[in-house]
Amino acid sequence: MSGLDLTGLLVFAGTLAVAAASPGPGIAAIVARVLGRGTQGAAAFTAGLAIGDVVWLTFAVTGLAVLAQTFHGVFLVVKYAGAAYLLYLAWKLWSAAAEAREIEADRRREHPVKLFFAGLAVTLGNPKVIVFYLALVPNIVDLARLDAVGYVELVVVTLSILAAVFSAYIVLAARARRLFTSAQAVRLVNRATGTVMAGAAVAVASR
Repeated sequence: MSGLDLTGLLVFAGTLAVAAASPGPGIAAIVARVLGRGTQGAAAFTAGLAIGDVVWLTFAVTGLAVLAQTFHGVFLVVKYAGAAYLLYLAWKLWSAAAEAREIEADRRREHPVKLFFAGLAVTLGNPKVIVFYLALVPNIVDLARLDAVGYVELVVVTLSILAAVFSAYIVLAARARRLFTSAQAVRLVNRATGTVMAGAAVAVASR
């Protein structure tokens, strides 16, 4: 049983934490979603985001960066699908009824599987994530010497870091959401977060 040394794991974890916590399409989507609809469905959506990271990590570890470039068209479709979903969410936020009671709870349910794949599409088309795993990770981790145990360790660290970062953003966004108690405030937060969501969609589609 081999795996990575502790120093290598810590360097990877620290770099990933900084990259994951920095503003980008994924974080914008999480915050805008929680501000607009509450925490319902946030777990499924962020699970999709996190698994998308694991997909790109796997590409980097198994040397499939070349394959990703070869099938550029496929990933282009995924990128635009993620951007389209963000635009759809932005439209839903802009057109939502401005009722103060929605701040307490939005009972409309979305299927967890749909939310999971939406989050997955956002990450697979997120240029920040792509650059991190296909360009930076090979310079952080010696992929030539990485074995199966080391890969599992990287996956565990990746999911742990992302769970912590995403949870923090969900909690902060949920607390901010409860500050709004009037219909006018609800309309303001819906349209502001809708704008952020649309901006995230543009960021995904334009790179």
